Amino acid sequence: MTAINKPAVLVSPIADDVLSGLSARPRRLPPKLFYDAEGSRLFDRITETPEYYPTRTERAILKEFAGEMVAQAGDNLTLVELGAGSASKTHLLIEALLRRQLHAEFYPVDVSSSALQGALATLNGHFPRLRVSPIVADYTHRLPALNSLPGRKLVLFIGSTIGNFEPAEAEAFLKSVRRSLQPGDALLIGFDLIKDADVLNAAYNDTQGVTAAFNKNMLVRINRELGGSFDVDAFEHIAFWNRRKSRIEMHLESVYEQTVWVQDLERGFHFDQGERIHTENSYKFNTHSIGRLLRRGGFKLEKNWTDAKGWFCVALARV
Repeated sequence: MTAINKPAVLVSPIADDVLSGLSARPRRLPPKLFYDAEGSRLFDRITETPEYYPTRTERAILKEFAGEMVAQAGDNLTLVELGAGSASKTHLLIEALLRRQLHAEFYPVDVSSSALQGALATLNGHFPRLRVSPIVADYTHRLPALNSLPGRKLVLFIGSTIGNFEPAEAEAFLKSVRRSLQPGDALLIGFDLIKDADVLNAAYNDTQGVTAAFNKNMLVRINRELGGSFDVDAFEHIAFWNRRKSRIEMHLESVYEQTVWVQDLERGFHFDQGERIHTENSYKFNTHSIGRLLRRGGFKLEKNWTDAKGWFCVALARV
């Protein structure tokens, strides 16, 4: 008798996150669902809006102080960047590094192989004395063995991404980075600082509506990848400064009572009017909370650099 095998059912990798998040109370979806191709494009547009200060402020700090940063980190450095993406801001640090040493090695780490290939092509064209070795990995789940890489490491975690972790997750993440390094290695990390609430709220509610489209794109992705029936216009983008928890919160709020069917999950999700899906937190810091987090993660804060307004901080910490 001939056995007939049923065809394999291909399930989107976001299925488990969507099922658990929409089944939870309060409902939530993880920020990593933002970054499909359209979400990444929208985020690039966010960084160019007048209200969104973090990217341009951090870039200005790096442009002014990159030489000091690499000098503080030490000699004969090997660069590693976690969440490198296109490595656009990293150019400033690489230029500073190559003014101090004849050759350098750079290991950009990112979950997106296409982003890394773009970074590889760009960097190889600009820096003939730089050897780029991309590593495709989800560093938030399993960090590559950085201690196996040659030389003294300077690990870059710029872009204020640390603020998207919950406090306990941020500490655990830094501990995992620390375990992968050797004494003398260093971490260069970006922190968005606490500031006037109007500035913070405006940064996540731009007048062009780009951040709203970015937030709602998560629902578009569920529709496309899981056969969802979300009406994007039936959910409103909500973002606000939660002073007590020192964070910006982003939500999607149901405009009216509705039930949304998700085909691949074989179930519907009922929303009351005003019910929210929590999509992101972005924690903001001060000098005290930065030092405390780094200490708990196994690092010693050596030096930090800020802009003239005190809106953003880039810190160098040592193992």
